Amino acid sequence: MKQISYIQLPFQEWIDSFSFYYPIKVRFSETDMFGHMNNTAPISYFEEARIDYFKHSGLMENWLKKDGELIPVVADIHCDYVKQVFFDEKIRLYVKVASIGNSSMDLHYCAVNEKNEVCFTGRGTVVQISKYNGKSVPFLEVEKKILTQSAIFAT
Repeated sequence: MKQISYIQLPFQEWIDSFSFYYPIKVRFSETDMFGHMNNTAPISYFEEARIDYFKHSGLMENWLKKDGELIPVVADIHCDYVKQVFFDEKIRLYVKVASIGNSSMDLHYCAVNEKNEVCFTGRGTVVQISKYNGKSVPFLEVEKKILTQSAIFAT
């Protein structure tokens, strides 16, 4: 397997550093005429896993407040395809905060099939902004602490 630029740890150590995952079953509409997952599907999967991760952390609730000012936006997203995935396969999409800045965080993703084989990996930057002026807004220290906890698990 090729070296993936954003993975700085030995590969297995990087995989073992994840705890939270979101289960996904590949739908027929997410496959192409060859029967394998379309290359655009992982980006949607990243979104689903990211939102569920934020819900479990408690931050999504703050961002969804009707009178709230803050929202998370994706600044960039990247996917590396490792192994083909096919219709009806079940995967666990792991997500974690790899690093956190003043108002942004770098998330890492790792999709594993039922045989525990890595199918694709990814990374992306999410920035917390004001929905009124579009400018970045720093995370509170308590939010940073929540985001860097290693024990956010799916239920």
